[in-house]
Amino acid sequence: MHFRCGAFTLDLNTPQVMGIINVTPDSFSDGGQYSQTNSAVTHALKLIEDGAAVLDIGGESTRPNATPVPLEEELQRVIPVIEALVSENIPVPISIDTYKPAVMKAAIDAGASIVNDVRALLEPDALQIVAGSNAGVCLMHMQGTPQTMQENPHYENVVAEVKAFLRLRRDVCLVAGIPQDRILLDPGFGFGKTRAHNITLAKSLADLLDLDCPLLVGLSRKSVLGQVTGNDVDARLYASIAAAVASAMQGAHLLRVHDVKATVEALKVVTALK
Repeated sequence: MHFRCGAFTLDLNTPQVMGIINVTPDSFSDGGQYSQTNSAVTHALKLIEDGAAVLDIGGESTRPNATPVPLEEELQRVIPVIEALVSENIPVPISIDTYKPAVMKAAIDAGASIVNDVRALLEPDALQIVAGSNAGVCLMHMQGTPQTMQENPHYENVVAEVKAFLRLRRDVCLVAGIPQDRILLDPGFGFGKTRAHNITLAKSLADLLDLDCPLLVGLSRKSVLGQVTGNDVDARLYASIAAAVASAMQGAHLLRVHDVKATVEALKVVTALK
C-alpha cells in the first residue's frame, strides 16, 4: 500500500504517523500553542525528529461549534509556515488541513503535497484544484458542519453510510483524474457522530479496507476518549495511544496525532507483533 503526494511516495505497508500542527488560537487541543510561525516551525521540526511521516498544518479549527475563519486570515496563518518548512528542505510531505479551495491552491503553490479536507472536496472548485495538481488528497466523512455536526447526529447504519460516502467521493475523484494511489480516506471520528457511532466505526475499520485506499484515522485526544475515560483533553495521552494501536491493528495506515513520539513507538510494537 503506497500513497503518492507531490514528489513523495509514502510506504504505508506499516502504519505511519501524521503530526498535527494547529496554527490556531482555538483548536480543541493545543489551540494557541503554535499560532506564531516560529513556534509552529519549531514544533514541526520536532515532530519530524520524533518520527512523523507527514505534517498536517491547519489554520482553522473544525472542533464542534468552531467559529469560521475568514479566508485571508487563514492564509496568513498557514502559508508562512509552509514556506518556512519548504525552505528547510524537510524530508516529509506537508499536508494542508482546509476545506477552502483558495487555501488549497495557495498551499499547494507554496509547497504542500497533500490536501486534507473535512468536506471531501465538495466545495466548488476544490476537486478541480486538486485534480490539476500532483497533490494527494484525504477525503473525510462529516455529517453536517462544525457548527451543527454534534446537534443530533443520526444514522441508520453508521458504518454502511460512512463507507458509501467515502466510496462515492473516491469515485468522483477518480473520474476527475486523481489517481487512486493519491487518495486517502478518513471516516471522520467526532465529525457528526455520537460516542456510540465513533466506537462502532472504530470496531469496524477493517470493513473500509475494501475501498482500496489507505485509511487515515484521527482519534487523538478526541472527546470520545474523554467520554470513555472521564479525562479532560490534556489528560488523554494513554487513551490516544490505545486508540492508535487498536486502529492500526484493524488496518489503519496513517494515524493523525498530537503525540507523535509516543505513537510512533507504540506502532513499532504493533508492526513487530503483526
